[in-house]
Amino acid sequence: MKQFFKFMFASSLGTLLTLFVIGLIFIGMVAGIVSMAEKEEVKVESNSVLYINWKTPIKDRGSENPFEGFDFNTMESKKPVGLNTILKTLEKAADDPNIDGIFLDMETVPSGMASLEEIRNKMLEFKESGKFIISYANSYDQKAYYLASLADEIYINPEGMILFKGLHAQLMFLKGMLDKLEIDMQIIRGPDNKFKSAVEPLLLDKMSEANREQMEQLLNSAWDQMLIAFNESRGISIEELNNIADQLELTSADKALEYNFVDGVMYRDELIDLLKEKTGREEDEKVRTVAFGKYTNSECRKERKKTKDRIAIIYAEGSIAQGKSGQDQIGSASLSATIRKVRQNEDVKAIVFRVNSPGGDALASEVIRREVELAGADIPFVVSMGNLAASGGYWISTNADYIFAQPTTITGSIGVFGIIPNFKQLFNNKLGITFDEVMTNENADFIDVMKPMSDFQKEKLNREIEDIYNDFTNLVATTRNLDVNYVNEIGRGRVWLGVDALELGLVDQLGGLEDAVAYAAEQAELGDEYRISEYPKHKEFFKQLIEEIMGNARARAIESELGDFKVYYDQYQNIRNMEGIQARLPFVYTIN
Repeated sequence: MKQFFKFMFASSLGTLLTLFVIGLIFIGMVAGIVSMAEKEEVKVESNSVLYINWKTPIKDRGSENPFEGFDFNTMESKKPVGLNTILKTLEKAADDPNIDGIFLDMETVPSGMASLEEIRNKMLEFKESGKFIISYANSYDQKAYYLASLADEIYINPEGMILFKGLHAQLMFLKGMLDKLEIDMQIIRGPDNKFKSAVEPLLLDKMSEANREQMEQLLNSAWDQMLIAFNESRGISIEELNNIADQLELTSADKALEYNFVDGVMYRDELIDLLKEKTGREEDEKVRTVAFGKYTNSECRKERKKTKDRIAIIYAEGSIAQGKSGQDQIGSASLSATIRKVRQNEDVKAIVFRVNSPGGDALASEVIRREVELAGADIPFVVSMGNLAASGGYWISTNADYIFAQPTTITGSIGVFGIIPNFKQLFNNKLGITFDEVMTNENADFIDVMKPMSDFQKEKLNREIEDIYNDFTNLVATTRNLDVNYVNEIGRGRVWLGVDALELGLVDQLGGLEDAVAYAAEQAELGDEYRISEYPKHKEFFKQLIEEIMGNARARAIESELGDFKVYYDQYQNIRNMEGIQARLPFVYTIN
């Protein structure tokens, strides 16, 4: 017996010691990550160059969570960059006497077009300070070149190319697969919502004429905005730009130089020599560069305003759903509580609502819209639309006093739909599984995904969707001072770019987040005497830690395995997680 207790004690002690050591390693790892993420103040030397090489996604708002985007497999941080941080940092660099210029070093930019426009406009402001911007890359894709085109000098590797070819949209259709699986997707759209094409991949094997029409308009408008920028910055005519794209002329560095897309062809070491020359460094000296991520913590800061008056920026980024907010998801309960809390803060004199959403649940959108309406009754309420503010994203914006959008913001999509799958044939014919049932009432099976809906049930659901669509169009007509018949004509689920939405009366002005803040300050009669507060407030550190380690591990693993193909997985998840009637953007939109 003594031997038994002796071995049991030794085994238990060994287990405890092992757990203790693992705990110490974990604590050390966490401490290391936190120390890497701490905002260590950086001192910038004179004649420095701000080095920009964004490789992680650019979101509307940066995160204080040191674990967001952290890859525990490689122990590397892939934390998204905040557009708010980028704009503040570029403004700071323009005023910093120690910064001589910017070195753009990117082959692509991980950003949506509207956010990219805001960054580009801020860099144009930077140039007004008299400082230089130089761009270099081995090769450029169209988004990278769109940003690079504003540079004073653009260079490329001798073996490089510019992927200049126009815009291309490719949609994926699932009808053939669903037919093979004998899954019947019961679709109900708002009246004449022929442009609400989110359901088309489940019904068709190619684009409808209506969807093709809106996609062509969308791409052409976005392409026109890019061509105008290239024309203004490089002096190349629109006609010539289109010819160059049609002929794929820029597949070599020499051609890029010939057509004036770049100012020189050189290797990176030659570019470094050029930077030395521009910053007054000797040949044997190093270029003084400061990385963008570190420069955000530099000591060059504007004096903090002492006033209590604040403008609150409330961020709404992601799909809209009922309940609490999650990663890349706007929860109606969470966001409504935030808006309510902000409007009850006596120090907040105006609100800027930054919307970057493809929409989602219609009921959740209405819950959020009601809080916007209440807040706007008390203080100036201004919407700033990001890359997306469509469908439900437009719904929650309607009660704003004033709406800003970028020319390439995707908005509108005033329409609704419902999807009820019927898996009966899949289970019966493919899997040999059957179902039987008993009911207390005639329609107690409303809605059952294991059988088709009855005509009566379809009519009930159709009536509900019609009512919500009518509510949507009436809401837009009332808040935008438009005729409801006109709203129906430009609605029906149709998507518009910001530049077109301005002409249609869906937005009030083209501009970015800073334009919206300036307008809100003017409406609140604050002058320059105000401070910015951002909401929702970041979560406490240990709560973030638990959520990141426990809640997001699966998401990180999926992203690591799928890479660029994760976008298709996300589309599947969006369809899978739809509950209730949807007011959602009909497609995923990416420009390369």
